[in-house]
Amino acid sequence: MNPTLLTIGVALLCGVLGVIGTQLYASGSAQRAALVARLAQTGEPEAAGRGRRRRFRALDRRVRRTRFGRRLELRISATGLDLTPGEFLVAMAATVTALWITGQSLLSPFFGPLCGFLGVWVALGFLNWQRQKRIEKFINQLPELSRILANATHAGLALRMALSMAADEMEAPAGDELERVAQQLAVGTSLDEALGELAERLPSRELVVLVTTLVLANKAGGTVVASLRNLTETLEERKETRREVRTQLSQVSMTAYAVPVIGIGSLLMIDNMQPGALDRMTGSGLGQFAVVLAFGLYVVGFVVIRRFSKIDV
Repeated sequence: MNPTLLTIGVALLCGVLGVIGTQLYASGSAQRAALVARLAQTGEPEAAGRGRRRRFRALDRRVRRTRFGRRLELRISATGLDLTPGEFLVAMAATVTALWITGQSLLSPFFGPLCGFLGVWVALGFLNWQRQKRIEKFINQLPELSRILANATHAGLALRMALSMAADEMEAPAGDELERVAQQLAVGTSLDEALGELAERLPSRELVVLVTTLVLANKAGGTVVASLRNLTETLEERKETRREVRTQLSQVSMTAYAVPVIGIGSLLMIDNMQPGALDRMTGSGLGQFAVVLAFGLYVVGFVVIRRFSKIDV
């Protein structure tokens, strides 16, 4: 056989295979991008987060292997924030460093570690605040959710189809959470487990009552439509009651935040009126003990006032 023809044939074959491989790679990339976009539109937080470039991946993988990382990931998931545990820890470390340096420069070197611990508390408190805010918003959507499920089941739809329809019609966070429940049901998870995980992510009495009603209706059957309609009226009344209680206790809540702010402001004012006063005060063991005790009392006062202003309806 002519070596020239053989070489040309092999070259043509390699070119054809290269073109086919390039087309397959481009098609696969396009399908993956379309899948990511479609999942992002469904409101799934984890899928939507894949649309952007994640940072600190190595740190994130190490953190996720630990028990603390898994708990942190669950807490971040409940807030609805587009963050990974690694990104949150880096942001918290940056906050602690900034507050540490600020406390040392504005007050005295002794206040650096105290401000650093304050940064940790602020970061974790921010997660709890975001989680609670999302829970409150979800609770406000529960009457509408119960109404949609009642109408859907009255029209003859199965409970699984009713949940999927509610996920499409409702806004976040209810739409996002119901979409996650619908996806779990689509892959074979039982209704009890999917709704139970929803109640664990966003704990509230109203949601527990709704989940219990749906689970019992799914197991025992019966008048699920009448139960959901009665539950809708009850949730509407609880929604108004919670709003009135929150309005009445708003002044108490502001007092809880005003007390530590006044204390820190007093320290800044003293240091401004008498430069170096904080350095002299924290230069002895007795002064340091007094400062730590004062900060501890402020924290206790904040927690106690918050407890008084927290009334379960």
